[in-house]
Amino acid sequence: MINLDEINTVYFDVLKEIGNIGAGNATTALAKMLDMKIDMKVPNVQLLEFKDLAAVISSEDEPVMGILLEVESDIAGSMMFFLELDSAHYLVNKLMFKDPDCRDEFTEIELSALKEIGNIISGSYLSALSSLTNMTITSSIPYLCIDMAGAILSVPAIEFGKYGDKALLIQTEFGDEVRINGYFILLPELDSYEKILNSLGIQI
Repeated sequence: MINLDEINTVYFDVLKEIGNIGAGNATTALAKMLDMKIDMKVPNVQLLEFKDLAAVISSEDEPVMGILLEVESDIAGSMMFFLELDSAHYLVNKLMFKDPDCRDEFTEIELSALKEIGNIISGSYLSALSSLTNMTITSSIPYLCIDMAGAILSVPAIEFGKYGDKALLIQTEFGDEVRINGYFILLPELDSYEKILNSLGIQI
C-alpha cells in the first residue's frame, strides 16, 4: 500500500502533471463558457496534511464557495473545488451580464450557474486524470456550499480515515483583467492512489 508520507519526487511530478493539464483544461472550458480570453498562471501543486488545507484556502473568517463531488468508477474518493467569494461573484456577474462589481446575495439561478461552473472546472481535472491514466473516472452530482473553508472541509473529513492524512491541493490563478483564484483538492482513497500511479507505469 502506498504511504503518502514517503511519496518521492517521481510520484509528486506525476501528481503535478495532472494538476497542470487539469488547470489548462479548466481554463479552456471557462474561457468557452464565458466567451472571453482567460490566461492561467502555472498552478501551485502541494501535497498537504488535511488539517492544513483550510488555512491555505482562506482566512478563518472569510467565506468561500465550495463544490464537493464523489469520485467513482475505476478509482474512488472525493474531490472539491473552492473559489474565493470575490472570484465567484465576478464569474457569475460575467455570465449573467451584470455589473462586475455587484456583490448582492446570490440568487437561486446564480447559485445554479456557480454549481455548473464548479462542475465544469472539476470535470476538467477529472478528464486530465482520466486521459493520463486511461481509466474510467466519473463523478457524482455536485454539492455546492458557501461557508468558511474549515466548515466545508468538515464534510469529507468525517470519512477521511479512508484516505490517509494527505491531500493533493492545486492552486490555480486564472484571469483576464481580474484575478480569479481557485483551489482544487483531490482525495483518492489510498488504493486509488496506487491504481493511478501503477496505470502510469510507476510501481509502488
